[in-house]
Amino acid sequence: QMRNYIRDPSYVLEMDEVQVREYLTYEKSPVAVVDHKLKKLCGKSISLVKILWNAATGEAIWEVESQFKEQYPFLFSGKTIFGDENSYLLGGIVT
Repeated sequence: QMRNYIRDPSYVLEMDEVQVREYLTYEKSPVAVVDHKLKKLCGKSISLVKILWNAATGEAIWEVESQFKEQYPFLFSGKTIFGDENSYLLGGIVT
């Protein structure tokens, strides 16, 4: 019953002061290439790759392959497993 509540200072919790550093950042790095696909738009073809960002949560998003190869070339230097361009061996992970 909130209407019958009587304020009591003993219910108030005191918090410690929290200090935040100004330039503290966290940068994610990609884990593996999960999938490839070719998107066709108005006579153009765009090569896309699905990138796994967090192995624990399975967070993956589609990125433009050419731009992603420039930023993270180590993801594309693996050996093909099944003879096609869609399966790579990356540090023991088969994609």
